[in-house]
Amino acid sequence: MYLGIDLGTTGVRVAVIDEKKDLIYSDEIEYPTGLEVVEEWENCSTSLIRDIPKSIKNNLIACSVDGTSGTIIACDYKGKPLGNALPYHLNCPEQKDLLKKLIPQKESVGNSNSSLARALRLINLYGANILLRHQADWINGWLINNWRFGEENNNYRLGWNAVEQCWPKRYTNLQWKKALPKIVKSGSLLGKIASKHVFKLSLPKEMILIAGTTDANAAVLAANANSVDGITILGSTIVVKAFVKSPLKGIGITNHKVAGRWITGGASNAGGAVLRKFFSNQQLLELSRQINPEFDSGINLLPLPFEGERFPVNDPTLKPVLEPRPISDSLYLHALLEGLTKIEVASWKKLQEMGAAPPKKIITLGGGARNPQWRRLRERALNIPVKTCSNPPAYGAALLAMDAIKKNYFKTI
Repeated sequence: MYLGIDLGTTGVRVAVIDEKKDLIYSDEIEYPTGLEVVEEWENCSTSLIRDIPKSIKNNLIACSVDGTSGTIIACDYKGKPLGNALPYHLNCPEQKDLLKKLIPQKESVGNSNSSLARALRLINLYGANILLRHQADWINGWLINNWRFGEENNNYRLGWNAVEQCWPKRYTNLQWKKALPKIVKSGSLLGKIASKHVFKLSLPKEMILIAGTTDANAAVLAANANSVDGITILGSTIVVKAFVKSPLKGIGITNHKVAGRWITGGASNAGGAVLRKFFSNQQLLELSRQINPEFDSGINLLPLPFEGERFPVNDPTLKPVLEPRPISDSLYLHALLEGLTKIEVASWKKLQEMGAAPPKKIITLGGGARNPQWRRLRERALNIPVKTCSNPPAYGAALLAMDAIKKNYFKTI
């Protein structure tokens, strides 16, 4: 069996699959405080792994981890966090001038909302003698007790060039170059699970860790999509992904190579998180049932959770539009869902402007995928079929682990 661990915006999820790719076990837990608290990544992962039935854990061969793309921390050489993580949505405008010297502004990495911008802030806080690690890479280090490595997809926004397989030339003489991880490809062998976890988490001593990918890429793998499908992840944020023959260029665009295929996409700051600011899960369920998705609400909103947007437009000063709020809560939810739908439509239009082929259907994952009224609103606006996939991103991470074992990717390292 194979274990996938997904570290998302709101919590951690695990999934176990067997040789037939059947989902055998899954569970999830929310961060008690929030994404920024690194210790909660470890504590939530520990709790979930401990709760996996022993009969399943005894048969685990390999594990793979995915995490939020762009969430980054500073730690010492033994992996100890030096403070809270800087989340993927944090904008660092004070790094604008330094970014210009390092990266052309037409590149996403040169943006003040990139991992590089947040890394520069961490270096200002803690100095150059640190390790800079993204969320999935830090958990990988925790699992094998070695924080040396970084998976290439998770380090795209830090400057790693997936096409040329190198860091930018301007990084060569930087004082903080040693803070960067040794980059390995998705699907690479990172090592055996640390002996302390064999006892602490009751994991098999021969279990190995395979380099994973980002949470959005894991979701794409979980969707089992083909080259003509588009993938939308409706989680705390809206993420759109598509398969392309070669990388696309543009601010806000990411290009990742996973399981031998290029995946391009973009992520908005808007998504389910803004809905949770106004309604509980139960309210969302009840109010959604009152929405007739065949009609428009007549209210035009831009439901960002805070100031600033990444994609389909890159504007760190873009302000949310959350009013007027009608007396009817169901009408207000209707308008919010329409606003989020407009962002998704604009995201797919932006991808096509940059060279992606129009999708023939959209496969949707995440919590928002379970809302039938929202799905119908999206289907009307996108004018193509919208399908739902119930597999969690952790399932995609588990598939990565199994694929690496079966194809013996690790032999080439």
